[in-house]
Amino acid sequence: MHLFARKDLEEAAALVYRHMSPTPQYSWPQICEKAGAAVWIKHENHTPAGAFKVRGGITFMDWLRRSRPAASGIVTATRGNHGQSQARAARAAGLAAKIVVPHGNSVEKNAAMSAFGGEVIEFGRDFDEARTEARRLAAETGYFLVPPFHEEIVRGVATFGLELFTAVADLDAVYVPIGCGSGICGVIAAREALGLKTEVIGVVSAHAPAAKLSFEAGRLLESETALTFADGMAVRIPVEDAFAIYAKGASRIVAVSDDEVAEAMRLIFRSTHNVAEGAGAAPLAALLKEGAAMRGRNVGLILSGANVDSHVFLKVLAGETPRVE
Repeated sequence: MHLFARKDLEEAAALVYRHMSPTPQYSWPQICEKAGAAVWIKHENHTPAGAFKVRGGITFMDWLRRSRPAASGIVTATRGNHGQSQARAARAAGLAAKIVVPHGNSVEKNAAMSAFGGEVIEFGRDFDEARTEARRLAAETGYFLVPPFHEEIVRGVATFGLELFTAVADLDAVYVPIGCGSGICGVIAAREALGLKTEVIGVVSAHAPAAKLSFEAGRLLESETALTFADGMAVRIPVEDAFAIYAKGASRIVAVSDDEVAEAMRLIFRSTHNVAEGAGAAPLAALLKEGAAMRGRNVGLILSGANVDSHVFLKVLAGETPRVE
């Protein structure tokens, strides 16, 4: 996939802003004090679907309607935020949407996808098995198979990077969670379009480390499981096209444990009264884990979403770490 010129991202932003306003980026004093750095949180939890993915749904669906005008519906696999994005955009375009999720998926994310007009179908033990079923359903129904990673999805997602980099000058580094990779690739694309030198640092769950293992090996590697309550990072098999971008464009990838993620979720809530789902809090967990190496620097954190089930968040606020088996 080629990256984008600034004009490409500005055109994507104009399309996105027909559906939502730019999200804010705030520097919260208690977070800065804890990290020993000037920290800017990009609040992608403030979108109409509570996560950054909504941007890519808007640009992807615009592309689909122009390039495949005969399409009557879509099929995709998700753990939740991508599915909400695609269901919302499909309904606005007058298309049907079948959304495949693994068994045991977030109850509240499933409900949100249904509310946005998606038909939620449970299949498989994890996201990667759900992807296989989505491919089968697309072949069976003739609906367009929406991949987890696509150039037009990344172009839309990159608009939050464009907003952050133009709002906050001279960021030394930005931490971004990695699931299928559209978020980190969007930040890399925005950095390149603006000609900046900012480090882009990926964050994965230590319990789903495939992207980090692949990055360090220089080739695609799978993990045996992806058992983390931070479901936005629960991917066993990296997306090849995304890996090709972050393998070159990221400085490093940091793995954080579920305990570290849960503590970051608590800190964000105490300090800002914003809800962060696991993947959304992972960048702060990674910044705190890197500790002294980042002190005194100007750092951006992508709070990628807020869509955590209430019973899970209650456990986190009570000081527990939710366990996945």
